[in-house]
Amino acid sequence: MVQKAKILLVDDRPENLLALEAILSALDQTLVRASSGEEALKALLTDDFAVILLDVQMPGMDGFETAAHIKRRERTRDIPIIFLTAINHGPHHTFRGYAAGAVDYISKPFDPWVLRAKVSVFVELYMKNCKLREQAALLRLQLESGQPVAGDGKEPAGLLAELSARLAAVEEQAEALSKQLNETADAAAVATAAHLERKLTGLRRALDALEPGAGSSAGQVPSQN
Repeated sequence: MVQKAKILLVDDRPENLLALEAILSALDQTLVRASSGEEALKALLTDDFAVILLDVQMPGMDGFETAAHIKRRERTRDIPIIFLTAINHGPHHTFRGYAAGAVDYISKPFDPWVLRAKVSVFVELYMKNCKLREQAALLRLQLESGQPVAGDGKEPAGLLAELSARLAAVEEQAEALSKQLNETADAAAVATAAHLERKLTGLRRALDALEPGAGSSAGQVPSQN
């Protein structure tokens, strides 16, 4: 069974949370509610999330402050945040959202289809990252034991080369996308592309660490942080 991704919904108004659940239910993922910034930070202590939908205007700890806490934590700093706001104070207000670490900033009322499409991109990226991490962990064990890859008869080195080639293709597409987006004025798209590039860089480092001879001594594979 494929494990579902978790999406954190943060809003102090129950009717807004209900609306978000109705929009995102079609993605068939696990939706987790938080009615305040403090509640969101507690949820992030124990669970991993693919993306966070964060309301800006909340009593007490608002969305900007909540995002600042999320980005200060090593465990959660790379989780993409989509800000949702019912007000629009112009470019300065939007810039504050991106400065707080958001990958997107959407004003209410928003198009449900657009929001669902944006969230689905981050869910797909999260699932692919999880799959690659699992494959890398399995490959590490097989490299250490010298056993062939179970199920397909491939040697670990062969699977490593295949994973590296697949990642290279994604890296090439991401690079072309970034160049195209950098020529536009869409700050949200540029931020999203930058986030994707950081994720791909981490995956490339993980795969490089599995290359024979990458360890500090012969025959050893360095541990992954």
